[in-house]
Amino acid sequence: MDAVLELRGIVAGYGQGDILRGLDLDVPAGQITCIIGPNGSGKSTLLRVVSGLLAPRSGRVLFSGQDVTGSSPRAMLDRGVAHVPQERSLFPAMSVWDNMLMGAFIEHDRDSVARRAAAIAERFPIVARRRHDPAGSLSGGEQKTVEIARALMLDPPVLCFDEPSVGLEPRARRAIFEILAELSRDGRSVLLVEQNARSGLAVAANGAVLDAGVVRLSGPAAELRDSPEVARLYLGAA
Repeated sequence: MDAVLELRGIVAGYGQGDILRGLDLDVPAGQITCIIGPNGSGKSTLLRVVSGLLAPRSGRVLFSGQDVTGSSPRAMLDRGVAHVPQERSLFPAMSVWDNMLMGAFIEHDRDSVARRAAAIAERFPIVARRRHDPAGSLSGGEQKTVEIARALMLDPPVLCFDEPSVGLEPRARRAIFEILAELSRDGRSVLLVEQNARSGLAVAANGAVLDAGVVRLSGPAAELRDSPEVARLYLGAA
């Protein structure tokens, strides 16, 4: 399958230090690709490079075959790359509905925004049911659902998720992974960074193991999940 994202020789970091050290990665279109690896391996940095939040020092980022290296976050959003960060990112005092609408702040066609908001609210009932409530009053899983709803307001073909299950209780975690699976079934491409490696690989079609800023292993997610080496190093097996 064609790659919607291609990263070639990416070197990136903060200050004088490099976190990514020559990373190569392909993200197939219309599938979930799960990135796993130890803390500090560069997983979040990878997402920041893809979404334009961090310009690489060297290397190339290709989106649908076009070189977008160093593009701004706004430019990547215009191209259809949305980023849902690990941190809670809703405005807690604003209503759930207004938080969702913030996802379409660059869209000037108000009728289009209204239609999309109605469709997303139908897909995610929590948005309609709690539309007037302050977003900060929602549970962790509910807030993450609203963050995903907000990211969908521009109908992006590519979504980047940084640790979407972190801090969630098991039922909420399962619900979030089911949403990710639904997004893939819609034909969207999902680049998922997930510390819960077993659950991330279970929902993904493809996987990659990131360590010390480079991809050490990659392939079908099921093969990585069943690999004794991956299990020993990253899945908590004895």
